[in-house]
Amino acid sequence: MGARVALVSFDRATIGAMSCNPAIGGLGKGHLVREVDAFDGLIARAADDAAIHYRMLNASKGTAVQGPRIQADRRLFKASIQRQLAGHDKLTIVEGEAAALCFAVGSGTRVSGLKLADGTRLSSSAVILATGTFLGGKLFRGEERLTGGRIGEAAATILAEQIRGAGLPMARLKTGTPPRLDGRTIDWSQLEEQPSDAGRWTMSMMHSHRALPQLFCAISRTNSQTHDIIRSGLGRSPLFGGDIAGQGPRYCPSIEDKIFRFGDRDGHQVFLEPEGLDSYLVYPNGISTSLPTDIQEAMVQSMAGLEQCKIVVPGYAVEYDHIDPRALDSSLAVRGFAGLYCAGQINGTTGYEEAAAQGLIAGLGAATRLFGMPMPAIDRSNSYLAVMVDDLILQGVTEPYRMLTARAEYRLRLRADNAPTRLTPLAIEAGCVSSERENLFKTRVERKQALEAAFQTKLTADQLLRHDIAVKPDAGRMSLSEWLRFPMITGRDLVAILYGADMEVDEDALAEVEQDSRYAPYLERQDAEIRNIAANDRIALPDELKYSDIAGLSNEMVERLEAARPETLSAASRVRGVTPAALAAILVYAKRAERSRSIAA
Repeated sequence: MGARVALVSFDRATIGAMSCNPAIGGLGKGHLVREVDAFDGLIARAADDAAIHYRMLNASKGTAVQGPRIQADRRLFKASIQRQLAGHDKLTIVEGEAAALCFAVGSGTRVSGLKLADGTRLSSSAVILATGTFLGGKLFRGEERLTGGRIGEAAATILAEQIRGAGLPMARLKTGTPPRLDGRTIDWSQLEEQPSDAGRWTMSMMHSHRALPQLFCAISRTNSQTHDIIRSGLGRSPLFGGDIAGQGPRYCPSIEDKIFRFGDRDGHQVFLEPEGLDSYLVYPNGISTSLPTDIQEAMVQSMAGLEQCKIVVPGYAVEYDHIDPRALDSSLAVRGFAGLYCAGQINGTTGYEEAAAQGLIAGLGAATRLFGMPMPAIDRSNSYLAVMVDDLILQGVTEPYRMLTARAEYRLRLRADNAPTRLTPLAIEAGCVSSERENLFKTRVERKQALEAAFQTKLTADQLLRHDIAVKPDAGRMSLSEWLRFPMITGRDLVAILYGADMEVDEDALAEVEQDSRYAPYLERQDAEIRNIAANDRIALPDELKYSDIAGLSNEMVERLEAARPETLSAASRVRGVTPAALAAILVYAKRAERSRSIAA
């Protein structure tokens, strides 16, 4: 977009390092990756550059809830990120510790830059804090206690003290990582293999094929012996000893938490995921732990195929500071601190994908403010990006937030395959995509529009039967788009009727047209609801609105509304516990306050 940016990091060599699991995407998370890619972000391209295993989760279900996921070579992922960053001439990488925010003279709330631990000052119009698990980070493994954001790396302790001292609402959260295993000591012959998908799909629209050889993953499982070993170590676990105060992720709990909460289960799956083409390390997804090393070793060796397995790096838990995201607005700017933005785990979220998505939103927020432009018009009806931000700033978090397809009420229209169609026009309008992507997108749009026009051709059931497509003879005459609503008919079947079986078409465009047609009746029903929400989104609520002055609101409603500070009436409706009657009272009060201000002016 033209902004000059400094990327500050402890160590430039670790930029792009995958802190935890060597995977990108999944259910909901894969949607976010595709949406960041639609805005020309780097994560999907790096994922393809490093992908050694592709898997479409929920492949047997509808495309709206399918989740593209790749297993990455850690070394190649980091190399791709660093190579892509080096291609941006307006980006400067600064090596050092971000020690303190700087504020404009005479103002304690307008950010003017950043001070590094060595005394260097960087002047800037905006600062985006993307601190990951490093802000006040502490590591736990059995009786061991270390300061750091991940093993072998320092924590951002000075910055954490300043932020806490600024009076921002802060709390602690916890995450963890499993032990890394020596794949050479695993008996793979005992294990169920999980091959890479045979399809041709990729994570980024910019890539048309898969670049690397594909490896298989494998599945082992905990058992009653494993569970007994884990229970024997609970007394030495910092999670159960009270040392860790932060709440961990519900959807990715530690193995000791699983055994404690689900003691009646006879076993839990453990996915053994290779960490690279030239690495013998294996990531055992499903046994994140802070148990002592000796318990971890016994636990691992109690599972099938792992009887002789050696641990290279034991697992550990990380506890870190985060800000209550209700202190942010929809651009992830901190309310009351001009020019300060937050992205990633500092906002109480999990994962690479959520962090990348927030980095995009915060970057757009900072750049559009700097250039006097409006933010791109993303909302819950057109993006998971907005679903996530909306959830965070209105509801807050009590545990690390994870993106799930179930969080999106309009998920039928928010498919992973149509992210470019939904969002790249907004990205082009904002000026944040390369000419290469813009040209590729325009070509894709032209091909899709040509197919959509062709699929308006009407055919009878008899005509389809003559092409060996099994339909009821009395089904009538419909457009090809309408025929696609029958599950036994595919887009490729209809292309063969129109152009012949050997006709080459853009497979991605064809797949999107096919799914658009299948979902069309359901999407039409949602249109009226979305129009009503859009009308309420145009009713802005003033920043200075005092909810305690509005008659009819309960104390609980006032507390939640004051914490969330919704920007529109529609956003207020999504604050938990706010009733239709309360919305009506808020609307009347806001309009009365607006009239009073107009008269005073």
